[in-house]
Amino acid sequence: MRNVTADHAEVLDQSNTERKLRAAIYARVSSYNQLHGYSIEEQVRLCRERCRLMGWEVKYIFKDEAVSGRSIDRPMFQRMLEKAMSGAFDVIVFWKLDRFCRSLVDLVNIERQLREWGVALHSVTEQIDTTTPVGRFNFRNLASAAELERDLIRERARMGMHALARQKRWPNKLPPLGYDLDEDGRLKVNKKEAELVRRIFNLYLKHKSMPHVAYLLNKEGLKTKRGKNWSAVAVKKVLDNEIYIGRYRVAGIDEKVEEYAIINEDTFSKVAEIRKKYRARWKNMTELRRSATIEKIFNEYLMYARNQAKLKII
Repeated sequence: MRNVTADHAEVLDQSNTERKLRAAIYARVSSYNQLHGYSIEEQVRLCRERCRLMGWEVKYIFKDEAVSGRSIDRPMFQRMLEKAMSGAFDVIVFWKLDRFCRSLVDLVNIERQLREWGVALHSVTEQIDTTTPVGRFNFRNLASAAELERDLIRERARMGMHALARQKRWPNKLPPLGYDLDEDGRLKVNKKEAELVRRIFNLYLKHKSMPHVAYLLNKEGLKTKRGKNWSAVAVKKVLDNEIYIGRYRVAGIDEKVEEYAIINEDTFSKVAEIRKKYRARWKNMTELRRSATIEKIFNEYLMYARNQAKLKII
């Protein structure tokens, strides 16, 4: 028998009185797509099989679904640490180290803390057994290699992005409204969409309201680049984007590319100035409202205190 909690921690049968090494299985996938790839259930199955071979009794299964491994601030990971601190199990079993933790600093700190609680780590696919000094040494080496590989991948990605930017190529396959991508990955003006961009700027100059501009665009049945309805946020993204005056700022490159310009700089500056004034006005209004609220609360408290004092005198 087993109880399955709503938050994906499974508490398994604890009726067996024979003392075995008690195991907790931890599994994680970082995106919805991975839920259907190398699934979380497959990770659990492999961990169960390893526990069976080792003669360990599985007490808990913790599953974090669609959660990144960059941080240890994961719901079931934190629940697992709470259970570890309470002495609920002796070893944590996971499919692969990067499913458990990706930061070397976090990883070493967690391993040290778990060791103080008498809890070991065991990986199905790597030779990790932190119950021995040699195992802990191998564990740290493996964690260092994993972090080095991630840093190298990140650096190569950054260098590749910078190389693309030097050629004025767009960094992804989703160009902004007003543009398409040519065969070399550079932006080229889409005339129909460019007219919509100019219209958005002109509507804002006339109405000075992003929600109202969004309302007018939706009223005409116009869509965003991604085929969605307009919102104040979507309008803001257009009004903020300096690519419309030909300013290309990608991966450390900041240059003027005249053929990318859709809006003249005078129009862009006027819109920016209006928005700056409205932001300042809104900030002042917010501060005045906050002050008025504080004063109101203070006055109410003062009146209450006075009434209490009168009651005591009587």
